[in-house]
Amino acid sequence: MRSFEHGYLLEQPISHNLLMTVRALGEYRGHQSMYHQQYPEILETLRRVAMIQSVESSNRIEGVVVAQARLQAIMDEKTTPKDRPEGEVAGYRDVIGEIHANAHRMNTSPDLILEFHRKMYAHTSEKGGQWKEKDNAILEILPDGRQVVRFQPVSALAVNEFVRKLCSFFHRMMDKQEAEPLLLIASFIFDFECIHPFWDGNGRIGRLLTTLLLHQAGYDVGRYISLERIVEQSKGTYYEVLLRSSEGWHEARHNLLPWWNYFLGTLIAAYKEFEERVGAVTSAKGAKRELVQHTIKRLPSRFKFSEILQACPGVSYPTVKRALADLRRQKKIRCLGKGREAEWEKIGSWYD
Repeated sequence: MRSFEHGYLLEQPISHNLLMTVRALGEYRGHQSMYHQQYPEILETLRRVAMIQSVESSNRIEGVVVAQARLQAIMDEKTTPKDRPEGEVAGYRDVIGEIHANAHRMNTSPDLILEFHRKMYAHTSEKGGQWKEKDNAILEILPDGRQVVRFQPVSALAVNEFVRKLCSFFHRMMDKQEAEPLLLIASFIFDFECIHPFWDGNGRIGRLLTTLLLHQAGYDVGRYISLERIVEQSKGTYYEVLLRSSEGWHEARHNLLPWWNYFLGTLIAAYKEFEERVGAVTSAKGAKRELVQHTIKRLPSRFKFSEILQACPGVSYPTVKRALADLRRQKKIRCLGKGREAEWEKIGSWYD
């Protein structure tokens, strides 16, 4: 909670670029209600895809990987997790689904954070829902195999008090409207990661809390575009920015600006993709097929069928096949081989 103590974050310098980003996000938020009224079926398609991508990416960032076929079955609750990775995926699915459904009824507190952690591990033999019992450290593995400490989080004995104060400071500043809500949310998530209150699962709980707090502040883009996927795609920058901003955190001498820029940048990227997808999927009928075509535009000039399936979880094999056939008839793509692993190539400039 060092960013909130004694109004520390209020004294942080703010650049013009940051102000412009906050203003742009406010404008994006204003577009949301229009989309809800005009394109409900399209948004439902985006929601289903984003849900799967969020669960997959947030776990994959932490090295938890599940095969695509099993992932889809777990997301559809058509199978029981058979090992720990699948159990963690199922747990994340449960928590993020609850956030999407009940965000405005939730109060961010130590008890809620512990409950999220308990549910995230409910399908595993791991006992979730309790603070770490011994100190941990954020390590870096050097090329020669040696490990060095990149950041020393709060001690196990101090975790409960730090999380309690963090939640208290956050709510007080939000209620008094003492700062821009987006910066308060970003600072809350940053301090949570610096506290590192759990032995395992801190990153995933932080990303779940991000989705919750943004929902509550009226920024619903995480419902339709996976913020976790965007973080995964910029994972190197994510960890580097956390390190840069955490220097001096224990002494309240840290610089929040790098983290603020990164956090808001992921939201800008999400909103831009959201508006592109809504614009591309212009009718409810055939929405999934248009979503596939829009995805192909974003892939490299040569791509494989499997890459489309991975980028469009929840979209069936026949739907992808029909979308490819449509583009092929329109002479926008051509197939360079045979079978599901054949490469496809874009033709012309329709995708520029």
